[in-house]
Amino acid sequence: MRTISLVTQKGGSGKSTLASCLAVAAQEAGERVFIIDMDPLKTLVNWSKLRGEADIPVEILPGGKLAPVLNALEKKGVTLVIIDTPGTSSPATEAAMRHSDLVIIPARPNVFDLWASETTRKVARELRRDYAFVLNQCPPANQSARVEQGAKALEAMGGLLTPLISARVDFQEAARNGWGVSEINPNGDAAEDIRKLWSSIKRRMAKGKTVRKAA
Repeated sequence: MRTISLVTQKGGSGKSTLASCLAVAAQEAGERVFIIDMDPLKTLVNWSKLRGEADIPVEILPGGKLAPVLNALEKKGVTLVIIDTPGTSSPATEAAMRHSDLVIIPARPNVFDLWASETTRKVARELRRDYAFVLNQCPPANQSARVEQGAKALEAMGGLLTPLISARVDFQEAARNGWGVSEINPNGDAAEDIRKLWSSIKRRMAKGKTVRKAA
């Protein structure tokens, strides 16, 4: 079983939307997915209620109970756990990072998100957790100077997952209906981006596992 957490010290980065869409894309790719919602806003719990299906379970969980729950989920055959965290530094956030195989740090291409990303990166390094950035909610014109500068900054900090995720209406519509973008518009650009992002995450986790074994 692999565990990923989406973490940022700044709200509005779109981590809950990414978490839900990645969960759906991973399930479609054959994973048995479980979502843990540690955000007081309960965004993914509400998303699950809208979804009205039991195919991707979502549970609220305090940080202190994370380790035994993860052990139990692995015994039940779950292959992927996605943890959504609060938009501020907290014990729950640190617990999620500590128990993750990969910490994903979403950031929009603006200076405030990049500053917040640096803070999250420092915590991940202190906890000796593998981490990678996702540049999210980019303008549809992906080659704008602002996006290019943001990508270079995140690459310099320690790695950027691909592709860059553009701001598209499909993400809003999917969230509103309790779906993932690969369900609401399977052939759309947003769905393709999320599928590629999931592939990028899998490669990153496989690389981290190989490095740990070698060590």
